[in-house]
Amino acid sequence: MLLTRKIEFSASHSCFNPELSEAENQALYGAEANPQGHGHNYLLEVTLRGEPDAVTGMVVDLKDVKAILEREVVDPMDHRHLNREVPPFDRVVPTTENLVVEIWKRLEPQFASGPARLHSIRLYETDDMFVEYEGR
Repeated sequence: MLLTRKIEFSASHSCFNPELSEAENQALYGAEANPQGHGHNYLLEVTLRGEPDAVTGMVVDLKDVKAILEREVVDPMDHRHLNREVPPFDRVVPTTENLVVEIWKRLEPQFASGPARLHSIRLYETDDMFVEYEGR
């Protein structure tokens, strides 16, 4: 059985690789390369896989899932400039692709030994663009 929980957070970032010239960054990332950054209202969908407990009828307690998502994603990333305030994005370009991998790394250990395992995550940067990740 798959169960999905959604959360939202707002963050700013700049898609700028310091190893490239300003012209190369502009050609590669366009307006996203502005060093001052720009913001997004991200929507994260976290899908867990497991079987309902015979006694509770639940795969996992959703209060616990919400607490994990807030601690591992919302608290460190909400209303932050990712490049400046959230490691590893001081060294890694915070594209949506890289952001979803980092979120996976933060969440996967939290569900590794529980009744529900991390199945996939989907991160919407805008209403019509998302990245989905299922780990390795």
